Amino acid sequence: MTIVIGFEGSANKIGIGIVKDGEVLSNPRRTYITPPGQGFLPSETARHHRGAILTVLREALDEARLKPSDIDCVAYTKGPGMGAPLVTVALVARTVAQLWGKPLVGVNHCIGHIEMGRLITGANNPTVLYVSGGNTQVIAYSERRYRIFGETIDIAVGNCLDRFARVIKISNDPSPGYNIEQMAKKGKQYVELPYTVKGMDVSFSGILSFIEEAAHKMLSSGQCTAEDLCFSLQETLFSMLVEITERAMASLWLSGGPDCNLRLQEMMGVMCEERGARLFATDERFCIDNGAMIAQAGWEMFRVGQITELPDSWITQRYRTTWR
Repeated sequence: MTIVIGFEGSANKIGIGIVKDGEVLSNPRRTYITPPGQGFLPSETARHHRGAILTVLREALDEARLKPSDIDCVAYTKGPGMGAPLVTVALVARTVAQLWGKPLVGVNHCIGHIEMGRLITGANNPTVLYVSGGNTQVIAYSERRYRIFGETIDIAVGNCLDRFARVIKISNDPSPGYNIEQMAKKGKQYVELPYTVKGMDVSFSGILSFIEEAAHKMLSSGQCTAEDLCFSLQETLFSMLVEITERAMASLWLSGGPDCNLRLQEMMGVMCEERGARLFATDERFCIDNGAMIAQAGWEMFRVGQITELPDSWITQRYRTTWR
């Protein structure tokens, strides 16, 4: 029996989860929410995490009904992500590991999403579409490593949605992507937007630049509604993701916060059905950044003897998806 506690704080969510041999014992988190039209700055996000992390830690232990002595290993997000929040969480994880006398494991955030998805869905060696605020990748496992078959060549799909939300002042509560999804359901008119797929890769900067420049003109002239723009942007972005994923897959697992979007799951489901493939996805408990996914990846690493020594327990904002 191995129990691992995982600390996640790479972006605007601070989460701590505890996993015991494939069972999630607890997974509390807090989200830093800014006013409409604003993003979250690294320093302010780190301040939020510092203020919440000890409360979340106590909740995780209480919910799991465990004491520090019950924990076998402390895992933390090493990267990728925002520098200041990553450092904040890494410092607490390192301190906890030393106070409790436990080994430390630095986890790749992307691998955390994948490993949690494999645990929850039971998917066997699927192709993974991993999309988040800072990442957009089509990933598969080959020769003892995760391999990236396609990805964004500029900004991530989550970042594109977030920045569009700021343009037309969509609320950040509970998240810009969720609110765009709800507004898109009311859209009636499709507005033609740039569509850029380059082989197995995608580019979102062109569509973002276009919609940032044109949105207010189209809305003020009555050419379309905000709901129409949400619908059009979502359909275009997701169609690009479906296209590059279809080229790489036999079965598919959706991973990352934007993958909670039911429209994206619907579009991927249609593509999978046409190909005779199977679609796997989880709900917002595990597709959105959380501590349990870091605990699960840490559990996988710890059981094969991977430990992060204290002098090596730094963070890196650019941490490539490679481990398994």
